[in-house]
Amino acid sequence: MPSKRLSVVVTRRLPQVVETRLKELFDVTLNEDDTPMSRGQLLDAMQNADVLVPTLTDTIDAGLIGQAGERLKLIANYGAGVDHIDVDTARTRGILVSNTPGVVTEDTADMVMALMLGVTRRIPEGLATMQDGAWTGWAPTAYLGHRIGGKRLGILGMGRIGQAVARRARAFGMQVHYHNRRRLREETESALEATYWDSLDQMLARMDVVSVNCPHTPATFHLLNARRLRLMKPEAVIVNTSRGEVIDENALIRRLQASDLAGAGLDVYERGTDVNPELRALKNVVLLPHMGSATHEGRTEMGEKVLINVKTFADGHRPPDQVLPSML
Repeated sequence: MPSKRLSVVVTRRLPQVVETRLKELFDVTLNEDDTPMSRGQLLDAMQNADVLVPTLTDTIDAGLIGQAGERLKLIANYGAGVDHIDVDTARTRGILVSNTPGVVTEDTADMVMALMLGVTRRIPEGLATMQDGAWTGWAPTAYLGHRIGGKRLGILGMGRIGQAVARRARAFGMQVHYHNRRRLREETESALEATYWDSLDQMLARMDVVSVNCPHTPATFHLLNARRLRLMKPEAVIVNTSRGEVIDENALIRRLQASDLAGAGLDVYERGTDVNPELRALKNVVLLPHMGSATHEGRTEMGEKVLINVKTFADGHRPPDQVLPSML
């Protein structure tokens, strides 16, 4: 690489400490108003920068990559998921892609448990009653929920986050079950006290709570479709902190409306910020604005990984967190 400072475009505001360090090391263009870039703005950045630092709000598809300038050599994603980036096309253009794996594991697993408890213990209903000033006092049958101790938890996707969820669930006294593309090593499975199900259908039919922790890929799009949702018990709860596209949202709404599922805790949605109003109208769901990884510590660590990836590339080496098509 040339000795001059790399030109880096960052598409959203990052923690101040990260932005400061980027400005010290590179010729950086920041998005001062923090609004998602338009397609035209992204194209301009990709035609004039050496490095693009996008987030999940930026769709970097084959069309954009095909028009990228010759300067662009690295897309250093701020986040672990890269389903919004066409990694295959980038590779054919000689553009490297990196991400920030492992940073949001513990934060997201915490949020899984928060959503699980929020749904099963009806916390939003209690909160709304208190905020409305409508509480008239304790009653033996008021706001009855369910305990999670002793319940069967089915984890769909047993990667870093799925395993972190399993550790927490065991501490709450839950029975841990999982379905994954590959079975875990025996020692890992034993340490987590987890039961493997080769058949997703059979697992779903027997779980009290299902946690979605797999990435969105062509193979996982609507993995939980109408047929599979019908397999779940009427008293079961589903939690999704991964990607909204994994669940057929319309089918989920129908099951919840008919009380064929007890509830759902969702941090992600099939159409992003365009949340189905029928979901918002349901009382047996807890909806959050994609805040599973929203901690000061996690967001700063994500930025630090971006810094390392870009700095390593600037020094003439491959980024340590390079994403390859075979990894997806």
